[in-house]
Amino acid sequence: MTTIDNVNAREILDSRGNPTVEVDIVLKDGSVGTSAVPSGASTGQYEAVELRDGDGNRYHGKGVLKALHNITEIIFPHIKGMNAYDQEELDAKLIELDGTENKSNLGANSILAVSLGAAKAAAKSSKQELYSHISRSENYIIPVPMLNVINGGKHAEHSSDIQEFMIVPAGFKTFAQAIRAGSEVYQSLQKILSGKNLSTTVGDEGGFAPSLPSNEAALELLVDAISDSGYECGVHFFIALDTAAAELFDPNEKIYKLDCDGITISGTALTSTYQKWAAKYPIVSIEDGLADDEWDDWKEMTHRLGNEIQLVGDDLLNTNPSRIEKGIKSKAANALLVKPNQIGTLTETMEAIKLAQSVGWGTVMSHRSGETENTLISDLAVATNTGQIKSGAPARGERTAKYNRLIRIEEKLGASCTFGGSDVYSRYIN
Repeated sequence: MTTIDNVNAREILDSRGNPTVEVDIVLKDGSVGTSAVPSGASTGQYEAVELRDGDGNRYHGKGVLKALHNITEIIFPHIKGMNAYDQEELDAKLIELDGTENKSNLGANSILAVSLGAAKAAAKSSKQELYSHISRSENYIIPVPMLNVINGGKHAEHSSDIQEFMIVPAGFKTFAQAIRAGSEVYQSLQKILSGKNLSTTVGDEGGFAPSLPSNEAALELLVDAISDSGYECGVHFFIALDTAAAELFDPNEKIYKLDCDGITISGTALTSTYQKWAAKYPIVSIEDGLADDEWDDWKEMTHRLGNEIQLVGDDLLNTNPSRIEKGIKSKAANALLVKPNQIGTLTETMEAIKLAQSVGWGTVMSHRSGETENTLISDLAVATNTGQIKSGAPARGERTAKYNRLIRIEEKLGASCTFGGSDVYSRYIN
């Protein structure tokens, strides 16, 4: 019997030491699906709402007891007896119960935990791997890891303006080879930083957080670390950026403040900066290169750079089908960052991925800076063939858990899967 019989909800800690929601969905046959919800530091204004208590006497107001109450007292009575296999029906009920566009009534953290927990319970009940349970096809692609090895922005104070400098080991035949090489470059980078008397403390996502003289200096460090590890830039490794430009943007002045470079700059000039960097370094992807409501500048950037670089919308699109449709029609961006907690249910996440892929956009499955040990995004990336995944540096347990899960999936699938590799970026690699 795959009907929902019980729900347990609890407060646990995420990787930043803040509380978050974890839920057990218990089926009639005894199968249990446990899911925890991550939380972001730099969040888009159009994300689904994460419900917090606001009680200053607990966790400085960040407690999630209201979310737990909504799960056990409001959601559970309405989903008890529902079939966990019917994900779309379950998610429709959750959306109906909330009744708001942004999940602000019950909280996206409440809704998502139940949605994902039900999927995991159904997979256990059918004795399937989670990726197999939610998959649309059996032609699996293991995603290329985008490893955030230098943290900046809101993830690491007093480092660079750019939030993430990522190495992309696309030039390998398997995920296991790619993650090994990524780890080697990460270790080489640590040695280089130490040799320059730069800090090797890490930010929220496990990347190093040195105080740098310029944003471009981080790119130079990545090139050196790749070379010192015995690999070739533009062959084995490429570079990706997450600017998180909304955090640098002054909406009144319509300028971006790059404190590390000591300048303010327009959207057009920032696009030119990316173009200059791409001519010197093997950059294949830039995420949130401009602020989330600067649609005209996004359109210009896509026109100028879209044939050379993957331009990923995170804050711009928020894993939201209506925002994605606007991006497609506006020809703003050419790839989607996928964060399930931005939209709030598994069904809506799948819809967003399908929409982006239907027009040939790239898709990148993503963690959040405040993470848990939950590895669901690894399974989801494989199930939907996103071809790319972000889970931070090859360090810290909440990050490596996702990568280790992909190693195991690749091993289990064997000849039934292929590693995305350089094919994922074929349109951007000369």
